[in-house]
Order: sequence, then structure tokens, then C-alpha cells
Amino acid sequence: MPLLGAHESVAGGLHLAFDRLHQVGGEALQIFTRNQRQWHPQPLTQEEIDLFQTARQQNNNPPVGRSLSVHGAIDTWASMPVASHASYLINLASGKQELVEKSIAAFGAEIHRCEQLGIPFVIIHPGSHGGDGVEEGVARFTRALDLALEETGAGVTVLLETTAGQGTSLGSRFEELAFVLEHSGYPQRLGVCVDTCHIFAAGYDIGTRPAYTQTMAEFDRLVGIERIKFFHLNDSKQQLASRVDRHEHIGQGAIGLDGFRSLLNDPRFTDHPMTLETPKGDDLQEDRDNLLTLHGLIEKLSTPRHK
Repeated sequence: MPLLGAHESVAGGLHLAFDRLHQVGGEALQIFTRNQRQWHPQPLTQEEIDLFQTARQQNNNPPVGRSLSVHGAIDTWASMPVASHASYLINLASGKQELVEKSIAAFGAEIHRCEQLGIPFVIIHPGSHGGDGVEEGVARFTRALDLALEETGAGVTVLLETTAGQGTSLGSRFEELAFVLEHSGYPQRLGVCVDTCHIFAAGYDIGTRPAYTQTMAEFDRLVGIERIKFFHLNDSKQQLASRVDRHEHIGQGAIGLDGFRSLLNDPRFTDHPMTLETPKGDDLQEDRDNLLTLHGLIEKLSTPRHK
């Protein structure tokens, strides 16, 4: 079954994210390696790196019968799957040269931090075309992404995140992701992170089993199902095709429990990391509740799957 977890805070130290994940019973982690609202964060210290690697190794104890393989990425620590989410400031699709140059440098630095920490995945939004059109935007994104990749090592897989399509943002259509994967000079270093709220808001229905099956068949036709390496599990506050990115707790939004049941029991995504990005307080109770709900949707192996 999938590896369920959450995005956790790194307040007080990167390594403390593992403690928070342990508190909620998670098996996969997403973090920000640095403040996502800063262009020039401080480099990692050796102490930070050592503490993070130690904490990760200490959390390398999956349940009996569970494998912690990481799909399509070099995971030097062979342990709990971890992803970093790149800064929201980065816009590799911008038509403004200064912003693109800053974005390339910032994303290259993010990849480098992941290499230092042994994080196998870094997730990035495809950015915004700023009114210049989707075709121009995805072409600019692909060129800038390649510039960042050519300056970094190959030990980190970059995951393009599906988006809701708000404003002039890119990545809400599967065709746009396919373009990047087909035209990048480094396709072997790329994959996709599917956000359930985002694809639903973008107009891809997953709320029923037939709708889920059709959406995944469309993804497979255009992009390739094997490109999916990671999931963000979020229900949607807004309705199908709203193009509004508003996360809701599992089963309390417009997607509903059946959509998540279909995903969690899809045999193609066995052992895939899936992390929550839903709202929570300091006591993390919402993460516990959402993970309990998700685990309750996973069918027992002895139960035949619905066709």
C-alpha cells in the first residue's frame, strides 16, 4: 500500500520534521529546506546536515512486510522517502530576464541542498507565463529548467507538480507537463507530483471510480503513468474545474472519500509516497485525523478490487 505522510514544519531545525512526522504516524515526508519566501537563504551548515541524516536514518524502520523503495530516484540513504518543495518565489517561466536568472540560481541552490541532505525528490511548480501565453510559457520553463539542471548533479529527481490553473500559472493541463518532459534535455531526471486538489480544480474529475479511471487513463496517454513519483493528498474546498487552489481535509471537500479510495487502492501506486498538505494546528491533530481517514480507505489484500 502507499506510503502515507505529510508536509511537516522544520521550525527549530530541519531534523525536527522527522519527530513531527513520527508523532502523526507518517511514512513519507515533505519539507521546505529553507524559508520558501526568501531569495538568498543561508547555506546549510554541516551540523544541520548531520542532524538531518541521523534523524532520517533513525526513522528507517518500516512496518513488517513494508518496503521503502523510492521510485525512479537515487536515494543514497535507502530510507524513508522525503521530498523538498521548492520556493514559491521561483518562476522559471517568467518573461522577465532578471527574475528568470534569480529563479535558475535559486532552484539550482535548492537541488544542491537536497543533494547535501540526501533528499531524492524536489518538487516545483511550472511557474507562470505572466500573460504571454501557455506555449511561450512552457517553452521558457523548459529552457530555464535545463539551465538549472546542467549546473547540478544527477542525484535528485525534479518533480513537476500539477497545478489548479489559477491566473496565468502553468501545469494545469497534462499536455503542458508532457511538453516539458518531451523537450527537456534531461528527461531522465524529471518526474511528476500529482496533487489531487489541483488536478480536480483544473477539471480532471477523480471523485468517482469511473472518473478516476478516465483521468488516469488520460494522464497515461499524454504523459505516461510511470512518470508519477509522488502525490499530494488534498481534498478541494472548491468544485470541479474551479481553477481555485484551496485545500480541504480528506473527505470534507468536493472530491470526497471515493476519489481517495480509488487512488489509494490503485495497484500501480503501491509504495508511492503520498503526503498531506492540509491545514493543521501546532498539535498536528489534523494530520493524525487525515491519515487515519486515509488508512481506513485502503482495502485489505484479501478483498477483491472493484473493476
